[in-house]
Amino acid sequence: MNLKDYIAEVPDFPKKGILFRDITPLMSDGKAYKFASDEFTKFAKEKQATVIVGPEARGFIFGCPVATNLGIGFIPVRKPGKLPRKTLTVAYDLEYASNELCMHQDAIKPGDRVMIIDDLLATGGTMAATIELVEKLGGIVVGLAFLIELNDLNGRDKLANHDILTLINY
Repeated sequence: MNLKDYIAEVPDFPKKGILFRDITPLMSDGKAYKFASDEFTKFAKEKQATVIVGPEARGFIFGCPVATNLGIGFIPVRKPGKLPRKTLTVAYDLEYASNELCMHQDAIKPGDRVMIIDDLLATGGTMAATIELVEKLGGIVVGLAFLIELNDLNGRDKLANHDILTLINY
């Protein structure tokens, strides 16, 4: 299945000069969404993942079906103030700002084999911060999976020590 057929290109969104890759047509097509979820599931099974982690919000969209398919847990990574119990927080830099990601302190057990799934690999900042959270809690990141990778932004370079699956490259 050619998943690019299910990605809408939106010029000048969210600002002029940006070509936004809209994944909602893929999500709204049952066969395409299932195909992507099944590909992620195969990768997680191959890597013997024991838990799936996904950054908000689109990591939830692709990570939850994989966790369900494998009968394993899903752990959300959220922005500050969104998780109700004690959290571990990691700050990271964006091109013109900084951000923080949080995970419950008891979410990962030492030795957990973690697959992190998100919709997009761009600069790699969000994923690097998510990896840091997992590793601080003693988890072992066994793989990273993305629906889309924007090759020109070189995010893969920041994640060079990890096995990466991307389903669509631009």
